Amino acid sequence: MNRLFETVYILLNKKTATAKELAEHFGVSQRTIYRDVDALTLAGIPVYTEQGKGGGISLMPNFVLSKSILSEQEQHEILSALRGLSGIKTADTDQVLQKLSAVFNKNTVNWLETDFSNWELSDREMFNDFKTAILERRIVEFDYFGSSGEKTRRRMEPVRLWLKSRAWYVKGFCLGRQDMRLFKLVRVRNLTVTDERFAERNLTTAPPYPTLTSAGHSETIKLKIAPEMTYRVHDEFDENMAKKQDDGSFVVSAGWPVDDWVYGKILSFGEHIEVLEPEYLREIIRDKAKKIAEKYRDPR
Repeated sequence: MNRLFETVYILLNKKTATAKELAEHFGVSQRTIYRDVDALTLAGIPVYTEQGKGGGISLMPNFVLSKSILSEQEQHEILSALRGLSGIKTADTDQVLQKLSAVFNKNTVNWLETDFSNWELSDREMFNDFKTAILERRIVEFDYFGSSGEKTRRRMEPVRLWLKSRAWYVKGFCLGRQDMRLFKLVRVRNLTVTDERFAERNLTTAPPYPTLTSAGHSETIKLKIAPEMTYRVHDEFDENMAKKQDDGSFVVSAGWPVDDWVYGKILSFGEHIEVLEPEYLREIIRDKAKKIAEKYRDPR
């Protein structure tokens, strides 16, 4: 099936190709190519062959890819997905979008818009470098700042970029740790895409969402959040995680990693939050609040 699709794309670009050229391209016999032509014809693709000098295998001049392979809905879904991706400002997305719009002969309704304009130029360059490394299976090297602030040099086989909880991560096989890892892009520095290639690994036994390199462990945390922070409750928690109380406050249960990230998350609510459980986390937040208050102590 993949060979049939690629044959159509080759004929769309080259207009005409000989059976010998296609056979050499796919590493099959010319007889197999002619069987593929028969299969395409049966599928409704208007392929024809012409004998003699200058002849070969071609598509009918007025053939439109969209009418034979992709439904109207599928075309709209592809174009909409590309429009969403264009918000990341990758270098080639707009060009691909223009080409496919021309192939499908469509001006789709732009019902989806994404905007990552707060990214600095260096962030977009990093995104594109990781994209190149993933598609070309090239090892990357970079400095990484862990949650404790320690800087380490990493070598990794990148697998995919991942957007989670408003932050971008790269997932890959860390050669130093010999395991799958997630790295937050904002903590990556001095990224280098090497010329070293890597073979695709069997990741069937790897966890779908490897953990961040952090010393923290996940635990159920119960919080009481004041009515003044209602908007953040709706923004940051699922409906089944928050129970509204008679006084307008919310009691929230969340499974979070207990580390510096969660301390900062809780303290970002200021005086409008209280840790109910676990008790040791209450003590940690109380101690941090005391240290904060000490910095603002009136010297008089």
